Amino acid sequence: MKKVMAIILGGGAGSRLYPLTKQRAKPAVPLAGKYRLIDIPVSNCINSEINKIYVLTQFNSASLNRHLSRAYIFSGFSNGFVEVLAAQQTTENPNWFQGTADAVRQYLWMFSAWNEVDEFIILSGDHLYQMDYRDFIQRHRETNADITLSVLPIDERRASSFGLMKIDENGRVVDFSEKPEGDALRQMQVDTSVLGLSPTEAQEKPYIASMGIYVFKKQVLFDLLNNMPESTDFGKEIIPAAAPGHNVQAYLFNGYWEDIGTIESFYDANLALTKQPHPPFSFYNENAPIYTRSRYLPPTKMLDCQITESMIGEGCILKNCQIHHSVLGVRSRIEAGAVIHDALLMGSDYYQAQAERDGRTESGKIPMGIGENTRISRAIVDKNARIGKNVQIINKDRVDESNRESEGFYIRSGIVVILKDAVIEDGTII
Repeated sequence: MKKVMAIILGGGAGSRLYPLTKQRAKPAVPLAGKYRLIDIPVSNCINSEINKIYVLTQFNSASLNRHLSRAYIFSGFSNGFVEVLAAQQTTENPNWFQGTADAVRQYLWMFSAWNEVDEFIILSGDHLYQMDYRDFIQRHRETNADITLSVLPIDERRASSFGLMKIDENGRVVDFSEKPEGDALRQMQVDTSVLGLSPTEAQEKPYIASMGIYVFKKQVLFDLLNNMPESTDFGKEIIPAAAPGHNVQAYLFNGYWEDIGTIESFYDANLALTKQPHPPFSFYNENAPIYTRSRYLPPTKMLDCQITESMIGEGCILKNCQIHHSVLGVRSRIEAGAVIHDALLMGSDYYQAQAERDGRTESGKIPMGIGENTRISRAIVDKNARIGKNVQIINKDRVDESNRESEGFYIRSGIVVILKDAVIEDGTII
């Protein structure tokens, strides 16, 4: 894999994940109580022996830069690195990134300097999955492909939500259709057994959808981007236009994959991690660990708590509370009598000293964490939030969408999202 370079696309403004992306880039959004979304593709690369990794981003990249620089420090005896390439204006190009392809195009001058690189693997920074890219790249080389796309087999119920493709008997991509419906959808059916599915699976999942993960031959990537200067997106423009004249192959990935692009999908994916005995995604695979920044936090301390079907990050302090089907991030602090149900608490970036906590309480101010006798259900609480005593965050009126930023929260798909650093006063009912 020494001849492979990874380019991770940091995504746009992350508007569908707002307000979680209000102060951070989408790949920097916390995941599973201790990780960040960017840790998934970076860890997949490291586990696949790909250690030359660029991350392209342009929105709120400060926390992403900080995380990557602290988490991924390679040995001085290797040429491995994880480096952020932020959008920049130049005299030749005064524009910010206009799309996935344009982001790569604007840094071709840097990528072209890597003479020893033969292939580029292009990844998304907001997907949850585990993949050995070595198998993906081996398929690309065996078929002498110019471009190889990683694809998912899917059923008819979900097919119209994806960009679909058709393949011939050799696995070559011959047609594309973006989110087709009706007759157009049925015309995109393929024999997925060609890619290795069993006859039963092929009958249940007769469509293949792009995962937004690609391998390009180096020169093919450069030629396409230079010859199509007006095309800004790989999936919608560059690859469909390249298919007739290039060998574009499909590689089947038949494992768990989730596009974490909305508040609802982000919430569901996090809470699904608590399932036993077999969650859809596991952080417990010794052969493919997920890496992140080491914080050297103390163990979590629990006093007379009732906890079921939950994940608890390091360094938490929990007192006489009930927690069910929830994920608690690092340094979470929950006071006596609190009930946390179906919730994602991202924790805190730092500890508040006990003297400061006592002083805030005495002066009528709310300390960091979840106060006494507070109830939280079907909610996301971002970092460093201060939730007072006797608060109820339960979406009492069953509101589906609401923008209440001045009050410290949003509601998205019925999920209450408490903003980072928000203060929710004692006795508040949401």
